[in-house]
Amino acid sequence: MIRPDREIQVMGIINLNDDSFYAPSRHNMAILDSGADIIDLGAVSTRPGSKGVSPEEEWQRLEPVLKAVDPSACISIDTYSSEVAERAADLLGRWYIVNDISAGEDDPRMLETVGRLGLGYVAMHKRGTPETMQSMCDYDDVTGEVLDYFRDFAVKADAAGIKDWVLDPGFGFAKNVEQNYTMMRELERFSELGRKILVGISRKSFIYRPLGISPADSLPAVTAMHLVALMNGADILRVHDVAEARQAIELYRNYSSI
Repeated sequence: MIRPDREIQVMGIINLNDDSFYAPSRHNMAILDSGADIIDLGAVSTRPGSKGVSPEEEWQRLEPVLKAVDPSACISIDTYSSEVAERAADLLGRWYIVNDISAGEDDPRMLETVGRLGLGYVAMHKRGTPETMQSMCDYDDVTGEVLDYFRDFAVKADAAGIKDWVLDPGFGFAKNVEQNYTMMRELERFSELGRKILVGISRKSFIYRPLGISPADSLPAVTAMHLVALMNGADILRVHDVAEARQAIELYRNYSSI
């Protein structure tokens, strides 16, 4: 999908916990000044094998940062808790994005809350929980089954009054290495739903493990995969490294405009 004039955004990651799989992203407040289009704040780790925390503990981590953030910043909160989403709306008093790895499945009040508050929403595909998801990678057609999942989600979102939602295929969540690459090759199939496509692959194991390197050494490979994602239709890149993501976007625009 080559469209050099389309809007492409960079979402910069700040993990407000001490359990993220990529240690430099923990409390990396420099992202606030990185020029990212969207700042994604996450107070609960969702890496494979991680355990959840209570909404109260999540909010204790998140609240002081929300109070300190620039009011003009476009904020995304990486949460699957409707209680946290509602508290954030009360505190911020303005529009923001809920980035939900469960697409509303982990909290039955989430979709209703987002619709009622008129928030932006990122719906991600996964199976199970972070503790169990890597044992749930059985697909006959991974892209087709994830696409069907979002067809069903579109109906739920409409019923909940959610107008502004983004599709995240969930790279690394209940997908093995082969399935992640298959889904990347077929990313353009998701465009049929008419939603922006978010790709979150930064420093993930399906990129670095086949290369025999660590997350810390994976930035060149990740940047290459970001360019592939853009060529295949990604609209938002969720990243740990904003400057390099912008370089990938510039390369995409140069390539596609010649």
